[in-house]
Amino acid sequence: MLGSTALLPYSVAASSASSPPAPERIRVAELPLPPTAPSDEAGTCGNAVNPHGTGCMSANWDALQSGGFLSDGRTIAARVTFAGAPAAPDPASFYSGDQLILVRTDGSTFPGGDAWKCLTCGTPAGNRQGVTDDVSYPQPFADGRRVLYGTNVVDCGPYRLASAACTPARVRVYPIRWNTTADGSGAGTAIRELRLHPDQVHIGFNSVSMDGGSFNQYGYFGRLRFDPAPKTGEPLVPRYELEKVTRLFDSSPTAQSVHVSPRDSSKLVFDPSRPSVGEFRGFSKSGREAFYVGYPVESSNLDLMAVDLRTGKLRRATANPGYTDPMDASPDDRWIAALDTRATDRMTFLSGMTGIPAITDLLSTTAVSSVRNNGQRRFFQPYLIDRHGDRGAYQGQQLNYANTSPDWNAGADPRWAPDGTAVVYYERLASAPSCGGANPLPCPVSTEPGGRRTRMMIARLVDRRPVHERPVKPVSDRVPWGTPYVPGSAIPPRPYPPQGTYTLRGKASGSAEVRIVWDDANTTVKTVSLRYTHYSDDGSGFLEGIESVTRTSRNTTVDTLDWYSDLVKTGRNGEVLATKKTGANGFHLTIDLWQTDFQATGTLTTTVGSRSYNQPANGT
Repeated sequence: MLGSTALLPYSVAASSASSPPAPERIRVAELPLPPTAPSDEAGTCGNAVNPHGTGCMSANWDALQSGGFLSDGRTIAARVTFAGAPAAPDPASFYSGDQLILVRTDGSTFPGGDAWKCLTCGTPAGNRQGVTDDVSYPQPFADGRRVLYGTNVVDCGPYRLASAACTPARVRVYPIRWNTTADGSGAGTAIRELRLHPDQVHIGFNSVSMDGGSFNQYGYFGRLRFDPAPKTGEPLVPRYELEKVTRLFDSSPTAQSVHVSPRDSSKLVFDPSRPSVGEFRGFSKSGREAFYVGYPVESSNLDLMAVDLRTGKLRRATANPGYTDPMDASPDDRWIAALDTRATDRMTFLSGMTGIPAITDLLSTTAVSSVRNNGQRRFFQPYLIDRHGDRGAYQGQQLNYANTSPDWNAGADPRWAPDGTAVVYYERLASAPSCGGANPLPCPVSTEPGGRRTRMMIARLVDRRPVHERPVKPVSDRVPWGTPYVPGSAIPPRPYPPQGTYTLRGKASGSAEVRIVWDDANTTVKTVSLRYTHYSDDGSGFLEGIESVTRTSRNTTVDTLDWYSDLVKTGRNGEVLATKKTGANGFHLTIDLWQTDFQATGTLTTTVGSRSYNQPANGT
């Protein structure tokens, strides 16, 4: 039930007063979906495939994304790619492309006999003016009449989405616009990864900039307001506006996790208690906390963090060396369902050695985060983790422990049932080009209906008693530790320490000499090198040796890093606890943040106890 790294001491804190929860019984079942089209060619979805004439879905790897539950607790929203529909003017021609559907989870059906219902198939063009292509992460509103659908809102007016009265002809789809010009003109700036706040009024989102050819992303918090007749900006159609937006970032140098001491310019400070939102991921169900993946607490170990929107107080939600970002908090906020790579140890060659302060991460975070996937092969599995996080032998419980497969991996996001007794998630089967052909990995054969390479699952927590999800009153627009966004203002760069040589003191003992080198144009940090001498933050593990990372090139989202490491971690009695070492010629990584195709030369190996963790083979 535990990941393979469960016996390693990956902990959210040095100690915890809370005893780990006992493993619980979980039953996983597959949820119904539309029939699979024999191919994506028009006309292949005939009556023989779907006698009800309600469409077929594509067999492709990316043809499904499950979403959240409606308030009835037995219906979920999902994005499905329909395919094989007959050509117009056949009345079934609109069962094509990405559509929003509802799926029953309790074995019941909608009128007509299907366990699913398409909300947007056949919605008139006049009802969906200005809609965007982003239809990710469907999240129903508590009113049961609307769904946050990527950067759109699907609205059925006075009718509940699951009712027979809510038909595609009655559905309206409205775009969401974030104004970023001083005069309100233009189409606004692209946003991604939207998550609905429990107060149903605010959302969190991310926005990427490529200023200067470099990738930079910030998380934001803002209020949704419907404008039925906008006078400025594009598109001039009924739409939702994002207002009173706050960037979840403080640009002052001393607010960064790594900064120069204001009292002594020769000293470097590492303070992981500072909020550092890299990618916003969601909210607690109370609405008080925002979850994110950002600057690490330990080097190369990218965890889920939770920050209080009002106070800025930080809580580390996971600590395992696996990569985590997709998550959902339980209705009572006592648990999270998280998708994590910890079952595969894929990341452990980078992050398995604990106690290394995150200093080289000034350069390496983007590249390290990209190792989590290999294109269309994912390594996520769903985990149940209590509020106190990973500690000692407790590293969460895999939801699908009884029927997991290394070929099927989970996609973002998992979603809790409103009563806390189930979690829905979806899975994708490893697919070409990340297997087969020139890739050394063979592609698995799908046994799903029609050879479909995706499926939707429900994990039922059979021994849990239902909880009651409480409504959340609208929270303040203000995030005191963030920065109010002013339309038209420039996106700030993330501050880094100036070029120089510094001393980083261990909290318990020792120190590290840190050398930071900027590029020739003095636009960004190029090299970070450390030499550790009996360095310890916890008094139980002590670092000796060197580590150096140089970014040799960056082309928008592609990073190339030269990495050299020769680190030893010893215990109080001098015994070797772990090592992190590159080969004689170092480790040289090139990877794209979006494509996530792992390509490296040289070696990097982390050994913890008697077990060694090596990098994956190229292309795998």
